[in-house]
Order: sequence, then C-alpha cells, then structure tokens
Amino acid sequence: MALSVPAIMRTTAARLSALYLLLFALCAVALVFYMTSLSARMLTAQTQETINDEVLGLARAYQRGGLPILVRVVEQRSRQPGANLYLIADANGQILTGNVQSLEPGVLETEGWTNSPFSYQRFGEGELERQRNLPADQNTSEQSDAQAQGEKGHNAIALVLRLPNQMIMLVGRDLGEPERFRAVIRRALMLALGMMGLGGLLIWFFVGRAALKRIDSVSDASRRIMGGDLSGRLPVTGAGDEFDRLSENLNAMLARIATLNEGLKQVSDNIAHDLKTPLTRLRNRAEATLSGKHKTSDYRQALEGTIAESDQLIKTFNAILMISRLEAGYSSENTNRVDLAEAVRDVVELYEPVAEEAGVSLEADAREAAFVNGNRELIGQALSNIVDNAIKYSTGANAQPAVRVALERTGTEVRLSVADNGHGIPDDGDRARATERFVRLEKSRSQPGSGLGLSLAKAVMTFHNGRLELLPGNPGLSVVMSFPAREDH
Repeated sequence: MALSVPAIMRTTAARLSALYLLLFALCAVALVFYMTSLSARMLTAQTQETINDEVLGLARAYQRGGLPILVRVVEQRSRQPGANLYLIADANGQILTGNVQSLEPGVLETEGWTNSPFSYQRFGEGELERQRNLPADQNTSEQSDAQAQGEKGHNAIALVLRLPNQMIMLVGRDLGEPERFRAVIRRALMLALGMMGLGGLLIWFFVGRAALKRIDSVSDASRRIMGGDLSGRLPVTGAGDEFDRLSENLNAMLARIATLNEGLKQVSDNIAHDLKTPLTRLRNRAEATLSGKHKTSDYRQALEGTIAESDQLIKTFNAILMISRLEAGYSSENTNRVDLAEAVRDVVELYEPVAEEAGVSLEADAREAAFVNGNRELIGQALSNIVDNAIKYSTGANAQPAVRVALERTGTEVRLSVADNGHGIPDDGDRARATERFVRLEKSRSQPGSGLGLSLAKAVMTFHNGRLELLPGNPGLSVVMSFPAREDH
C-alpha cells in the first residue's frame, strides 16, 4: 500500500526518524563550529609561540651589539622566505627596515600584542599593484598574476615593542596559512556533514520504507483475521528482528485463540449430542411415572433415579467448567509443594474397594517421595480419573485383570504411570482422540462415564506445565503423567 509524504510523516517511525535526523544535524553543526574554533585557537597559540621565539632571538642580538646588530639581524631575517614579519620604525612610525612596506593605520601606536589581525603589504607588492594598471597589450600574463596577487589580502598578528631609544620594533606572522588550514577544516567538516546528512536521509527513506511495508503487511493480515479468518497468521521474514518477534508472539496468541475457539465449538457440539441422551432419559422417566397409577414406592424410585441422573449431569458440567478454566490458564487454586508418592497412596487406598469388587488387582509402586509444584486436589482428581478408567477397561480382557500405579524420577521429570492389562487402544489415532472432550472409544457405551476423564487429566497436566501420554502396554494401556521436578527435593 503506497503512502503519500504527508501520510508517511504521520507515522511514528517517520516522526522518530525525522527527530533523530534533526538532533544529528544540530550535533554535527555544533561539532563543525567547535572544531573550527578549536583549530583557530590552536593555530593562534602556535603563531604567538613562534613570534615569542623570534622576539627572544632578536632580544639576544640586541643585548650582544645594541641597535646596529639588531638592525642587521632584522635585515637578514627579512630577506629569508617565510611567513614571519619584521619591522623597525622610528618614534614617528616611519618604517626604517624590515620586510613590511605598509601597515594598517594604528598598529604601531599600541605596545604589546595587536588586538586583532591587521592588514599589511610586503615589499614588492607595490610593483604588482602598479602592473595592474598596465595596458592590456603589454605583458598580459604578468598583469593577470599581478591582479591575482594584488586582490589577495594579507592579514597578520604581531607583537609591538618599544626600544630604549623610542624606536619601534614589530615582529609578526602572516595568517594566510592558518586561515587556509581553518578553511580546509571547515570545508571538510561541512562536506562530511553533508554526506552524513544525505546518507541519513537515504537510510531513513529505504529503511523506513521497508519498515512501513512490513507494518502494512501486518495490518493487512490483521484485517483478514478480524474478518473471521482465524487461520491467518502475521508474516515472519526470518530476520529475527523486533518485527519478527512481535509477529511470532502474536501468531502464538492467535494459535491459542484458535485452539480455544475450536475447543468451545467442540464443547458446544458435544454438549448438544452427549447430554441429549441423559436429558431425554430424565424426561421419559418423568413422563412414564406420571402416566397411569403407580405406588408410592414407584414414585420414590423414579425420583431417586432422576436425582442420580441429575447428579451425573452436574458432575459433567463441573468437569467441563474445570477443563475450560484450566485450558484458559487460570485457576483460583493455589499451587505449592506436592508429594506425588503420598498422592498415589491416597488414590490407591481410595480405589482398592472398587478394584476388589471388580476383581481387579490394584498395585502401587511409590516408595520414595517425589516433589513437584502443583495443586494436590487437581493432581488427585486427574489420577483418580485415570485409575478409574484403568479399572473399568481392564475387566473382561484378561483372566487376571491388574492395574499398576508406578512413580519414578528420570532426570528433571517425575513420571507417574498407570498401566493396565486390558484391551488397550491399539490405534495411534484413537489414542490421540481419547483425550478430547466427550470422546468414548467404547462403541457399546456399556460402561458409565461422560468421556471427560482423560480430557480433565490432560488439562491438569497442561496447567502444571507437564504432559499426558497414552502408550501401548502390550497388552493394555499405559497412561503417563510427566511433571517438572522440584529442585529442592
């Protein structure tokens, strides 16, 4: 989706990029001025140091031979090429010797360092100035050089000293080289600023555009999902950046929502199908009781059957609510330190009479304590459902039906297994379906139950960050509950 410039500037990414670019530009401009000023101060200090060295040398010459030696040394140094300036003038400012032909007015009037750079003219530049006025047909090349040299100004700083005989000595240095150096630094910094600014704009344009395209793709996918396509997912490029991490988290959330919606749909369908039968039995029993004349004992028997059927319905609904609450990741129950060995002993003790009545041998192997973080009531309920199923479905398949509950610690897990020697579930697909709500693999439905026992056990294991596995027992079935073990056991 193409965006216009005003639309792009309304985005947070564009505004942040523009703000960063502005701050960068301000910092770069401040850096240019700072570096230019620093280089100017350094060059000025270096120039003054050079002038001081020259003055010390001239002072030693004056001490050796007075004014004649001083004038001789000044004349010698004036003839040497370089940027140093030398001048000796009388008390009235009339130049006597040196390499300076003229000065800006007022320079020699104040003793000490000049307050600011001043302009001057060297010897020989007057001739160049005269050549500027030559006719065009005479020495054109020399005229061009003279014009270039004449138009080029000279600035300098100097130290003005008054000698004991009231004569004036000026020692200075031309600022052409420092000014050229400062100009080079300024141009280099400005060029670097321009290149960095251009690079920042290009990076902002291309990177920002790519980021906006990814945001647009996320927005398009979000609109499709909001339109009802819960199977859609946000795009993941594989770059591993913050957009990918956000998309992965949102995709995980969408997968969780889709799972919950699918579970809700299955619950609704299962309630409509599996609870229709007990409700129909309740109605038929009430209708049969009301039709005709019956004894008081008949009415009492019918009411007792209705109450028993209602209790079973209430248990079914409570199991459905518990499963939904656990799968949603919420429970008002507290979790603490639980000894699974103790829980195994309690459940086995509870179901021993049931197993004895059914002719099933119930054994427990949980001698050593094994601690986990969890809710004892939920774990006990899940284990009770699994043991109850094992007792029910082990009968009729073996002459000596048996159920064995074992507890063992393997690495960082505690495995609680319930194994029987019944018919089992030979098909892998059926074992996967057995933990779904209201799924009962027994087609005859001769055994009592609602098909929620293993579903509740699976929800309990998910709540405890564990897993529930149904494994073939050869013969029979082994249901394994794997818990993360506590480290402080």
